[in-house]
Amino acid sequence: MTKKVVVHQIVGHRFLGVNEQGDKVMIDGDQPATGPRPMELLLMALGACTAYDVVDIMRKKKQPLARYRVEVEGERAETHPRRYTRITVTHIASGPGVTLEALERAVHLSHTKYCSVSASLNAEITTRVVLEPWEGEEGEG
Repeated sequence: MTKKVVVHQIVGHRFLGVNEQGDKVMIDGDQPATGPRPMELLLMALGACTAYDVVDIMRKKKQPLARYRVEVEGERAETHPRRYTRITVTHIASGPGVTLEALERAVHLSHTKYCSVSASLNAEITTRVVLEPWEGEEGEG
């Protein structure tokens, strides 16, 4: 399967990325910024890719997540091409009946088997999992 996007220069270091469906994202390197920088988009892509997997896996385990977010932090090399050398992906979730074991397994499967963004990166990627206490009603979620 081949995917194609087009990146149009708007002005200076400000670009508009467009996918085949016509969805657009502003990519910015100018000040004041009107959108994320390319390396920030890479972290966002990693976070979204693994979140997609984790949500699906947890739903299949009959432990749907009521609250969920992914925090991604990348350390960059000092010299060019200043790639990410280390990335930490923290999955923070809660929900009625959600177990730490199931969440850890879902995160592991995403990062080692399913997430294509993770597999495409040349960085050491570590993961953390945080199960927050569920404070809602038992059937809520």
